[in-house]
Amino acid sequence: MLPLSHPALPKLTIAAAVDIVAVAVLIYNFILLVRGRRAVNVFGGLCVLVAVYFVALYAHLELLRTVLATLGPYSAIALIVIFQGDIRRVLGRLGRAPALGLGGQLERREMIDEIMLALEQMRETRTGALLVLERETGLRTFIESGVALDAAVSHDLLCSIFQIKSPLHDGAVIIQGDRIAAAACFLPLTTNPALSARFGTRHRAAIGVTEESGAIAIVLSEETGQLSIAQRGELSAGVSPEFVRERLARFSAGRAPRPELEAQRVLKRAQS
Repeated sequence: MLPLSHPALPKLTIAAAVDIVAVAVLIYNFILLVRGRRAVNVFGGLCVLVAVYFVALYAHLELLRTVLATLGPYSAIALIVIFQGDIRRVLGRLGRAPALGLGGQLERREMIDEIMLALEQMRETRTGALLVLERETGLRTFIESGVALDAAVSHDLLCSIFQIKSPLHDGAVIIQGDRIAAAACFLPLTTNPALSARFGTRHRAAIGVTEESGAIAIVLSEETGQLSIAQRGELSAGVSPEFVRERLARFSAGRAPRPELEAQRVLKRAQS
């Protein structure tokens, strides 16, 4: 057994540690990329071809080895063509990384614009809606109670979901990051008796889900067309679109509400 100070053993330097971590991150992201996609089958097929190549090399099957060796250089181009959508998705994810900052801010702003546009359109038609944006505490239990979508946030899709004749309108839409995770989700109702007597099912569900998580919920009343927003078990009823936009911007950026907005919320509650 070689002693730890033997020169033949590699030394763990800072550069080597960074190298190992970088490779681990790449492997992890590659697994996330292929998990649950057709890439798993394609990757498995490539592994089979590599195994066949080594068998042919070991068994001296020259014709089979030559064919596989000839196809090898073109495999990289074939992979780019096959996985062009997945590669574009990964590059987009890297561009939205928090470390880059700008991409994430633009993505959040576009998502908030889409949500506000949908709310404005549904206000005009008096269409009821309930939107929940996930934060630290996962909402997987509630997502599984609805219909999985995994779609980009767009005002057209949100308006379509909450149309009265839509099979998905009765329930909540849950948004994870910049994606609509599911629709027609069932949420827990608040058990506060004072609130239960004053508000309808959508408002009580919005309060209930924010009591159990760090999420933020937006309610659009189909009776009055008023907007309400719930966070930390507190409901701000009858707020303006600007108030909702401000809350969404600060929620998406991970910041606390501004004091003047909190004062406005308290004043509205006192007047009601």
